[in-house]
Amino acid sequence: MPTLARPDVDSLEGLTTAIILDQERMGANVRSTVGTVTDANALLRVVFSRIAKPHIGGPQAYSFNIPSVSGAGAIAIERGGGQTVSRSFSVAGGMCPRCEGMGTANDIDLTQLYDETKSLAEGAIRVPGYTADGWATRLFSESGFFDPDKPIRDYSETELRDFLHKEPTKVRINGINLTYEGLVPKIQKSMLSKDVEALQPHIRAFVDRAVTFSTCPDCGGTRLNEAARSSKIGGISIADACAMQISDLAEWVRGLDEPSVAPLLAALGESLDSFVEMGLGYMSLDRSSGTLSGGEAQRTRMIRNLGSPLTDVTYVFDEPTIGLHAHDVERTNALLQRLRDKGNTVLVVEHDPEVIRIADRIVDMGPGAGPHGGTVVYEGRVDGLIAAGTATGRHLDEKQELKPTPRARRGSIAIRNARLHNLQDVSVDVPLGVLVAVTGVAGSGKSSLIHGCLPRTDPSVTVIDQSTIRGSRRSNPATYTGILDPIRTAFAKANGVKPALFSANSEGACPNCNGLGKTYTSLGFMAEVVSICEVCEGRRFTDEVLEYRLRERNIVEVLAMSIEEARGFFTEKPVRVMLDRLVDVGLGYVSLGQELDTLSGGERQRLKLAIEMSGDSEVYVLDEPTTGLHMQDVDNLIGLLDRLVDRGRTVIVIEHNLDVVARADWVIDLGPGAGHDGGRVIFEGPPAALIRAEGSLTGQHLRRRLEPVATG
Repeated sequence: MPTLARPDVDSLEGLTTAIILDQERMGANVRSTVGTVTDANALLRVVFSRIAKPHIGGPQAYSFNIPSVSGAGAIAIERGGGQTVSRSFSVAGGMCPRCEGMGTANDIDLTQLYDETKSLAEGAIRVPGYTADGWATRLFSESGFFDPDKPIRDYSETELRDFLHKEPTKVRINGINLTYEGLVPKIQKSMLSKDVEALQPHIRAFVDRAVTFSTCPDCGGTRLNEAARSSKIGGISIADACAMQISDLAEWVRGLDEPSVAPLLAALGESLDSFVEMGLGYMSLDRSSGTLSGGEAQRTRMIRNLGSPLTDVTYVFDEPTIGLHAHDVERTNALLQRLRDKGNTVLVVEHDPEVIRIADRIVDMGPGAGPHGGTVVYEGRVDGLIAAGTATGRHLDEKQELKPTPRARRGSIAIRNARLHNLQDVSVDVPLGVLVAVTGVAGSGKSSLIHGCLPRTDPSVTVIDQSTIRGSRRSNPATYTGILDPIRTAFAKANGVKPALFSANSEGACPNCNGLGKTYTSLGFMAEVVSICEVCEGRRFTDEVLEYRLRERNIVEVLAMSIEEARGFFTEKPVRVMLDRLVDVGLGYVSLGQELDTLSGGERQRLKLAIEMSGDSEVYVLDEPTTGLHMQDVDNLIGLLDRLVDRGRTVIVIEHNLDVVARADWVIDLGPGAGHDGGRVIFEGPPAALIRAEGSLTGQHLRRRLEPVATG
């Protein structure tokens, strides 16, 4: 079902079929891997089914999503006088029967599922959503399999088995036909079949408390059964192939000399080479898709379209260079041009100057952000953009400069003999009291070194990453930063009423949508339908609340303000202080009431930074904070980081942006390549020395960034 609303335009002409490749992370299905979301895994299974020894069956015999099935019985054949014959069948699947193709085994602590001293009627089930009078518990208490008033500790062996493990069985409750299932399989299907990281906070807390996860002892985490693991090509099983670094797997495939599957090997090789070209050669096909960053997910989707024979299609990319080193940006540009040269239109929303420079046509929006933007300030070629003098044009024409006098360190944090993931016995001293940039191509080991090996137990170290902010559909910047409380208090004081009236979660909420502003209709296996509430028309509050005003604005109008506009509106000190910080981190264009799940990874990280700036942390660790920022905003962010360091803090930035690297005091460059080709520190020192370092891709591109800019 379509989930995108109609665009708010008067007319659209000349439209072609559009494919949108955005920064949305891939779904949280635990069965989904890099190999399954592309064609690579399917092609690899066909290759193994044709030439692997011993032969165990078709492609499904190598799939961890297909179980092996067999059966036998008597069937009646209506032919002539009729006869009954015996038949048997079997389907060879590759799924490990122990973990059901998930690679992990789970052990459920039954004491966390129920209180054996209570009966079902007394609320014995301790699983979230299973209240004593709720429908989920009624399905158990009214099933007829046990007495709802009997304490669970008094259940017979049969009753306890039916309560915990009974297979799906049809029951009739209040005249309705329903399916009864034991509590354990019900939890496994509803909670444990999903990525734990994607669960709601209260459910995740329950799972963390009640379930222990470990690598499946039968398959060793490969997800495949013994037969699939025993069938090999040149001593390599499909599990071994999927665990290889993709760049190595591509070499292995090219080395296979099998004329019978030559077309398959050629198609598989092209798919794997696309991963390498996109800067993803360090990944493996068995990596869970839920662990991919937004940029990695977008480039993985892009690979599926590179081999497509479609033409006259409009491809829409949302910042495809996010998370890419300058070296990888060059390769991405070549791929974008390949899509264009096949007869397609490629529309790229981008801040990276190297992508802007290769565009055939540029549409520059501005002149500012939020209420100060929304206008086309330039349209044309890149040389005209530089001459036009817009914010984008000015920054394209600027030559970056190194910091004249880097700050001196005040001690260091020692990392010794780090071997996490691809790190190769790395020892490094991270200086304190300065701005440190950790650089290297994607997959070189930057995050492993800083996130995985920097002492996390030290209370002086605060890590601010791009992970999803956990909250509900009601969460927004005003609630997350805590400024909604003083805003509600200000409204209540100005109107002589209770603060609860100005909360969409309390007395002031629209009764029809419960303060959400939208109604959500579940269609079972189809996509959820979201529609604007017909009563409040998306305003979330009752009409009575909208009559109350603070300086001529009601609560809905205030929450619709951009942070920059709100800074000029509020005089209340606690509100003003936080708004100043949000503007400092480049979020002035975001509205106070914008839903948190609509923020990008970079916006989420800067929101966390604004909150953490009020703390007493000595060391801040940031992961690509320039994500989604315009070049002008990058300058502002660098100024903010410099001010933090000037106040005695240490800022460690994992970053690809060359402007940040140029303005750092100290650089730690990892490489020289990605995956097992990286994992080594190839440079430590100030940026001025980095540009002279041999063998550093970061140094090469930084040197080019410091050269005078060509103007056309």
